Amino acid sequence: MAGSRYWALPVLPLFWLVVQKVYLIINDLSYLPEEVQGPLIAAPLTAIGLFLGMRIIAGEIDDRSLEVAYTVPGGPERLWLIKLGAAMIMLISAEIFLALGVWLFFTPFPPGALYGALQASTFYLLLSMALGTLFRGEAAGAIVTLGVLGLNGLLTQFGDNQIRISPFFNPYTFTTGNSNQYTSAEEILAWTIQNRMGMLLAMAAIAALAFMRANRRETMLEGS
Repeated sequence: MAGSRYWALPVLPLFWLVVQKVYLIINDLSYLPEEVQGPLIAAPLTAIGLFLGMRIIAGEIDDRSLEVAYTVPGGPERLWLIKLGAAMIMLISAEIFLALGVWLFFTPFPPGALYGALQASTFYLLLSMALGTLFRGEAAGAIVTLGVLGLNGLLTQFGDNQIRISPFFNPYTFTTGNSNQYTSAEEILAWTIQNRMGMLLAMAAIAALAFMRANRRETMLEGS
């Protein structure tokens, strides 16, 4: 799914941290602990999630191996769930490396930021899997997923405007001096619960719809 050098994928995001560190040194800037979730952890992690999501089902279409998946004992969902599990292991491994790099070379941060970053990357992992399945190809699925990601960035002003329905929602930014959206602690907690639960339901629905689409064997194999 990730190629013969899959073991290198979890450490690739560290190059992003190097670029960020050089940029901060040149411009004499720094990140507050509450701000690292999106730009330092979630951004590179989402890129990996998007790539792995395309490979789960659409990769088999492009590799002309989808028909073999339908012969797996227990159904193709068993194979795709195993691949999803492998993708999550790689995401978590990459997040561990990123977390260590950010903690050691940038700033300590709230532990909850790790869940927020993993939520965003998992959402786009499942979305790219679903769209790749819908459009029956990695390239088409990636283009549409990048469009959704770009729209998300525009609506949230790339992290400056926190929206509860965004996978990148970061409740910690409401407490920073740079935030003009501060409200009561109770309301922030309510928004966070709404976001986390809503994203879990949305991700479950996206995965279910992707599997329903992939189970339409005649449609998926058409032209293969």
